[in-house]
Amino acid sequence: MTASNHGHRRKMRKWRIATPLVFGCAGMLFWSSANSSDGTDLRPGRNDDLASLVRSESKQYQQLEDRAAELNRDVDRLTGLVQDRSVRTERRKAERLAGPAGFGHVQGSGLRVVLSDSPSEVRETSDENINLLIVHQQDIQAVVNAMWRSGARAITVQGQRLVSTTGIKCAGNSVELQGIPYPQPFVIEAVGDPDVLEAGIDGDPYLSYYRSQAADPSIAIGWEMDQSERVVAPAYSGLRALEYATALDPEDS
Repeated sequence: MTASNHGHRRKMRKWRIATPLVFGCAGMLFWSSANSSDGTDLRPGRNDDLASLVRSESKQYQQLEDRAAELNRDVDRLTGLVQDRSVRTERRKAERLAGPAGFGHVQGSGLRVVLSDSPSEVRETSDENINLLIVHQQDIQAVVNAMWRSGARAITVQGQRLVSTTGIKCAGNSVELQGIPYPQPFVIEAVGDPDVLEAGIDGDPYLSYYRSQAADPSIAIGWEMDQSERVVAPAYSGLRALEYATALDPEDS
């Protein structure tokens, strides 16, 4: 037997000893992991798919929103117990601004606009760019901006009241408002003079182009607009990220 064969056998002998030790250690690690998790996921924040992630995040946000609403009620109740003249004066000022800021219930006549993706049969057969067949964040924002410019007293998207800190964000094929994703169709409602609101939308160049695509059979992006005698805009009940603000001087606007 040559020296090379002796070396080879020594290596093989080492592997025969080392291999069981490696598998034994691995087994101990698996057992320890299973015992620690007690049959549950060691990474509870992990989600297997986007839909699960959306549901999980929406649930967590709703819990935070409920807690915030409860704390806000406590603050209002405790503030009302303070028998200080300056506090009562500031509280009356805040109450007068609650409506315009979005923290008061508003209802009246107004306008309703519904945006939706092109029908499935159009999306399957159209040669147009797919981006023309779906509603985007900027489409919703264009309607909202036109309504504000036309003197809307309050605006909701999917029934959610819009305030100064509200962000409209695309989240896949849905739109996210106050941390909660909403699928299409997107319902946008405004409280205000219906004729003035409609005229403001009719005169908006961006929306005129959108509506021309809605009338094009090869695109057929969804568009509906109707006046309504009763539009309800509930008070904003989400998290209040803004901690301090001052009224805007009309001369600066």
